[in-house]
Amino acid sequence: MRDPFPRCLALAACALVVTQALWAQLTGPAEPPDLDSYVASAMKAFEVPGIALAVVKNGKIIIAKGYGVRKLGAPTPVDEHTMFGIGSNTKAFTTAALATLVDAGKLSWDDPVYQRLPGFVMYDPYVSHEMTIRDLLTHRSGMGLGEGDLLFWPPSTYTREEIIYKLRFMKPASSFRSHYAYDNLLYMTAGQVIPAVTGVSWDDYIQQHTFAPLGMDHSNVSTAAFKAGDDYAFPHSRVDGKLQVIHFEVLDNAGPAGSINSCASDMAKWVQLQLNHGKFVDRDGRLFSEERSKEMWSPQTILPTPDPPTPLAALRASFADYALGWGLRDYHGRKLVGHTGGVAGFVSRVMLVPEESLGVVVLTNAEEGGAFDSILYHVLDHYFNLPPTDWIAAFKVAKDTREKDAAEMMKKAEGARAANSKPSLPLEKYAGVYHDAWYGSITIRMENGGLVISFDHTPAMIGDLQHWQFDTFKAHWRDRTIEDAFVTFSLNPDGSIDSARMAAVSPLADFSFDYQDLLLKPADKK
Repeated sequence: MRDPFPRCLALAACALVVTQALWAQLTGPAEPPDLDSYVASAMKAFEVPGIALAVVKNGKIIIAKGYGVRKLGAPTPVDEHTMFGIGSNTKAFTTAALATLVDAGKLSWDDPVYQRLPGFVMYDPYVSHEMTIRDLLTHRSGMGLGEGDLLFWPPSTYTREEIIYKLRFMKPASSFRSHYAYDNLLYMTAGQVIPAVTGVSWDDYIQQHTFAPLGMDHSNVSTAAFKAGDDYAFPHSRVDGKLQVIHFEVLDNAGPAGSINSCASDMAKWVQLQLNHGKFVDRDGRLFSEERSKEMWSPQTILPTPDPPTPLAALRASFADYALGWGLRDYHGRKLVGHTGGVAGFVSRVMLVPEESLGVVVLTNAEEGGAFDSILYHVLDHYFNLPPTDWIAAFKVAKDTREKDAAEMMKKAEGARAANSKPSLPLEKYAGVYHDAWYGSITIRMENGGLVISFDHTPAMIGDLQHWQFDTFKAHWRDRTIEDAFVTFSLNPDGSIDSARMAAVSPLADFSFDYQDLLLKPADKK
């Protein structure tokens, strides 16, 4: 007869394996063992001063921590409470706020907008009548990519109400509901439905009905709320080739589209709520119903699925859609629910994997999407039990290739221009007040023998017009965080100026610099 003791050990070992397997099933694997070094490598590769990271798994906050520094050249470290601009990740907050009103029976996703916002008018009367709250949230209005963003970016003097009024002057780029084109103005408009229905501003509603119940005590809706001594990161951007601290931008007039500032610990709570389908994880009650959660993650607008750059071929999607405040796509057989965000000096990524009960948040204080994406996919691969991929190298090659191609395009354009050509008119003839139907007035004046252009409702947009060729000039903005633009004048047969059009100089210019949507007419001929 065998000794019973080894048998007991075997049974105990078997029980331990079963217990560990059950525990892994319940909690999921631990964080990637090399995570800290991987984040440090990503920060170095993409030159990001500070990052905040949150990971939620099976309802638990696995990680909420900071890396690096809040400000380049200063020693104060990023921690789990350091606030970053989350940009368009704000859109999911605006959608969730509207969802609470749908739950309360105060509105429907398919209410016509004009019924909630009297005076709401789009360029096309049919669209004015047919556009619903759902349409405001799904980037299918017919407007062009980023159309009208110059009304708030860089910061302007226009109010939300004034911007909504100006929608009626923006010509559509496609027919209604036929194409996807990302926009910000209609999300801001959606946010203004909240005060129209409740009498409470979007800003206060988010504070009272989202931040407060979730305990998001280190979040706000405006950089104007920052005070000396607060725990916040500073924005950084590459200006004329050098990474440097830039000024904070106050984007209150576009708040519902992108003005929230938050941190790793607070965003982890937001992700917990999302993965729990609107139910609080630490107590009874809900922010929004499971039905609303399902609606917000359901496809609304089909997105194209182009092949990614060769180094990122593994990220090719089988499907892509925009839902309500969230983008949808797949990765290794799992549905991803996510969004990116960007404001001057900050970019961020929020990603949910509902079937894995997994959520990831990466906040950065530099404009480097490769940093947050390489960290994101490193984390996803770990929890998906996939072989490791050097995402840092892959995203760095894609970035370098994109920048090289853009530089070659600009060099080619420089070489092809007729540098010896002259303007058709004396410089002073180009000076004057010009008017665009939706932006308003833009002034060109003589200063020290040259032309200076200024956008009258955007204080930072003052630039020197440098002659490029013929009747085209380049607006070289004195604030170097603003993308340079070509300004091309068209003449009437009698030699007077008929109009001027603009276009971004760099192919890498952010789409929110929507110069191409402007048609400048001399003010006396508007």
